[in-house]
Amino acid sequence: MNDVAPARKLAPTSHPISPAKFAHFVLRTGQIDKMAEWYRTVLNARIVFRDERLCFLSYDEEHHRLALIGVPGAGLRDPNATGTDHVAYTYNDLGELLSTYRRLKGAGILPHWPINHGVTTSMYYRDPDNNRVELQIDNFATPKELDGYFQSQAFRENPVGVTYDPEEMCRRYEAGEPMASLLKIPPLPAGKTPWDMLPSH
Repeated sequence: MNDVAPARKLAPTSHPISPAKFAHFVLRTGQIDKMAEWYRTVLNARIVFRDERLCFLSYDEEHHRLALIGVPGAGLRDPNATGTDHVAYTYNDLGELLSTYRRLKGAGILPHWPINHGVTTSMYYRDPDNNRVELQIDNFATPKELDGYFQSQAFRENPVGVTYDPEEMCRRYEAGEPMASLLKIPPLPAGKTPWDMLPSH
């Protein structure tokens, strides 16, 4: 019996390889119980492992999408500090995004920045440590259309977006307004610039 494996060859360095997927991120926290409950609620996630210092959560087939490391005495994130600004999660459609908004509102969790970026319709939340989480949908049906918007004059003129009222969006959705109308980025309010659309800390 021949136990020798066939020869393998690595890809040449002239052919770089991108990751197959984004797997997970990890947060250090001084309030692991509160953070675990917040992410379990917001992401509709299950806890796959938990002890006094670690918590692993997932919301799909991946073994974990988020890990929390308990660091006693760790403070809250400074919103003006450098580092990761936010992590984003995409839903299938506007109905799912708005249903999630309503569910989280019922749990006392409200977005601090609902905005139509043009390319996405998004709601930004702050976790108990002041990290930002974006829940979003794509405003276009295909990657080609999404890429096209990034190259458009409209995006050059307003790369931030226009804020909206989630409750008004829910009413418009339930009234049957066409999806193209709901997802279309509105004009900036009179006298405002894109930078006026940014949230205050």
